[in-house]
Amino acid sequence: MSMIFFACVVRVRDGLPLSASTDFYHTQDFLQCKQRLKALAGRLAQYPGRGSAEGRDLSVHFSSSGDVACMAICSHQCPPAMAFCFLETLWWEFTASYDTTCIGLASRPYAFLEFDSVIQKVKWHFNHVKSSQLESSFEKLREDLEFQPPFALTVEDADAANGVVHGHPQLQHVRHFRMEPVTALGILSLVLNILCAALNLVRGIHLAEHSLQITQEEVGNILAFLIPFAACISQCYLYLFYSPTRTAKVLLLLLSICLGNLYLHGLRTLWQILFHVGVALLSSHQILTRQLQEKHADCGV
Repeated sequence: MSMIFFACVVRVRDGLPLSASTDFYHTQDFLQCKQRLKALAGRLAQYPGRGSAEGRDLSVHFSSSGDVACMAICSHQCPPAMAFCFLETLWWEFTASYDTTCIGLASRPYAFLEFDSVIQKVKWHFNHVKSSQLESSFEKLREDLEFQPPFALTVEDADAANGVVHGHPQLQHVRHFRMEPVTALGILSLVLNILCAALNLVRGIHLAEHSLQITQEEVGNILAFLIPFAACISQCYLYLFYSPTRTAKVLLLLLSICLGNLYLHGLRTLWQILFHVGVALLSSHQILTRQLQEKHADCGV
């Protein structure tokens, strides 16, 4: 009978999941326990090296050292020595496979997906090898646990970490948003926007440096180059990063570019004006059609 149901490796400083075992359990108790595990992962830096959140049927155990922590969901019948021996074995396997630089530079969840198979093998070994064969490994750990017991969290502590107290959610961010992947047409709009920005900047600076007398008309021309320059850079930013008021900002930037180029009629040919306005329209379309990808806080682990 399996006593270790799920395990994962996380980064201590921010709780980023680095690798995890595959689970096939979908009971309500297991899913709630998994939520507690994810919530605790984000707060590991606040706790000692070993800890447990005991539940009625399932418990969450964690063991951390340095940049890496290993966490597991185990049955209530699983001896603590077995759970922490399993976690320490995982820790040694992971730290032997990846150096601190790779771990620190990881920027996306499950960056070490290939380690999942190692977790599965170690989990299978602890679940199916007879306890008598592992007894020698457990003995020293039992002594350590008696001398320094793991930090004990209650289910209420774990639920509070998850933003729930007595069934009521606390105020916190429960959703994280990412933009859809950049498309080829989006990359083209970025390149053209940067080109237009560079042209506007060069012409504006050149006009300011070579004007023998700065008249009101010359100031207007300089601003008509520099304002679209700033607008082009802002369009690049809005395409790459999410902004809650992007529609209003896109329209304002598009209007600035169009008015600036109309003001420059005479310094620019009609084809040049159409090129700049066309690039602005393409960029605006790409910004407004690039949708959000919503990632719920309970996704991942």
